[in-house]
Order: sequence, then C-alpha cells, then structure tokens
Amino acid sequence: MNSVRREIAKVIVGQDDVVEGVLICLLASGHVLLEGVPGLGKTTLLRTLARALQLKYSRIQFTPDLMPADIVGSMIIETDDRGGKALRFQPGPIFAHLVLADEINRATPKTQSALLEAMQERTVTSGTVTHELDRPFLVMATQNPIEMEGTYPLPEAQLDRFLMKILVTYPSREELNRIVERTIQREEQVPEPVLDRDAILEVRSVCRQVLVAPHVQEYAIQLVLATQPEQKEAHELARKYVRYGSSPRGAQALVECGRVLALMRGRFHLSTDDVRHVAHAVLRHRIILNFDAHADGHTPETILDVIVKGVTAAASVA
Repeated sequence: MNSVRREIAKVIVGQDDVVEGVLICLLASGHVLLEGVPGLGKTTLLRTLARALQLKYSRIQFTPDLMPADIVGSMIIETDDRGGKALRFQPGPIFAHLVLADEINRATPKTQSALLEAMQERTVTSGTVTHELDRPFLVMATQNPIEMEGTYPLPEAQLDRFLMKILVTYPSREELNRIVERTIQREEQVPEPVLDRDAILEVRSVCRQVLVAPHVQEYAIQLVLATQPEQKEAHELARKYVRYGSSPRGAQALVECGRVLALMRGRFHLSTDDVRHVAHAVLRHRIILNFDAHADGHTPETILDVIVKGVTAAASVA
C-alpha cells in the first residue's frame, strides 16, 4: 500500500488523508464521498488510483437530465444476419471497478437512486435479470459544497451507504508551490502499475483477519450510541442538537475501516486509536442535526469533536 501511495504522490501533491481514506474504503469493500470545492484533484485522484492498481475505471458526470439507464445500462434490440431480432443488455458505465460519480448531487433523486442497488448489493437489475458487478467495486462520489443552485441533496438512505465522507481541503503554501512547479515541468509524471485485481482481493481477505478485542468493539459501539439522542448512553450534546444519530452501519464501518487502518499501520490487531482516527470520516454524514444546532452555529464536525473526546474520556476512566 505504501508503494501505491508513492505512485499516487507522483501526480497528487499532499492530500494524504484523502488518499488514505480512499484506499481504506477500497480495502474495506465500501464507497467514499468526497466533498470539496472544484480544482482540488478529486477526479485526478481516482484516475491515478486506477492506473496504479490496474483496475477498470469509468467516470459518470451527473447532470439534471441524466437518466438511470445512462448509469446502469439498458436493453437494446439487435438484428442478426437472418433478420431475426433479439434483446441484449448493454452494460452502462457502472460496470467498472472504480466508478467516479462526479458532482452526484446535480442529478435528480430518481437517478441517484439508480446507484443504491449497485452500491449495497453489488448487482444491477435490468427487467427480470440481475447482473453481478466485478469485485473490487468502489464508487467515489464528489460533491461541491458551495453551489446549491440546481442541486438535489443526497437522501439519508444513500448517504448511509457511503462508508466514509471525506472533506477535501485547500493545499498548504508548500504544497501549492510544488503543484505550480509540476505545472512548469515539461514532462508529466505517469504512475506505474503496482497492484492488480487479485492482489487487492488478497489484501482484502487479510484485512478481515485483523483481530478485534472486546473492549475495542465496545468502544466503537459506545461511539455510535453516544450520537443517538434517544439512548441513555447519548452524549448531552447529541440530546440537545442531534435529530437522528448514526445507524448500525456506523458501528460496522468504524470496525471495518479501523481494521484496514491497523493493517496499513503494520499491526494485526485493532486499537481504540484506529477507531478514533476514522471516527469523523465514518460518522460525519450519519448524524442529522436539528434546527437548534444550525441556529447555534454547530456543524457535524463540532458535535463529533466533543462526542469523540467525551467517549474517549469515559473509555479511559473505565
């Protein structure tokens, strides 16, 4: 995985947390939602990742007039040599290993929902026939947080299917300097293939063997319960500001992403530090705030900061 990162670094400057998050989602069999302003390298990252991993890549530009059939595919009529006609399924761009759903919130809810089955079940149903998608299968969706005109907010059911939501931030002064220097250079760096599909699936199976101690599992569960306002374990801030807390998928995602992170850090057991490290990316899109939170200037980030510290303090006392 370090060699994959090195190849990505040939093209992408900085953004280490984003690269790490995307790799974690790939190895944990999940999907990732990237939120950031245009021009921060979100599209370039997935294209570079596809080259470094020798995987099939496709890009879908989401627009208001995009139809579900434009994503999953459709039935077409074929005529043979004798004039006979037959229906054949023409696969859409969703049939790839890495799928970039660019500006996903620009498409209508009907089109967004076309991704739901593919993301959750790894299948596509056309008529009465269900088609399996190749593994590994990663949907990396991007959305722009500043332009709200002509966008359709993602429904909670679809947000919950993303393993992580990662915020892509502006580069630092030093990173911006390196970006401009690369622009000036005449030769463009090309990433070399490092892993293939079989190697990725093998690493995935190793990730599932990472040990999870009972107290670490309890810590992940406690984190999720602390976000649910109706639970007796809820944090006081959650009771005041959270309308809906994280679903059980949040607890599953904390453990799955933590196991991959532990392996990437060279350990074969999950620690509470691993769970804490991925907590914001896993939970920020799974908690829905009430009106009081918006009125008092709170965001999922500020709420999670306090909840994660509170649960950490409780865990250390225990």
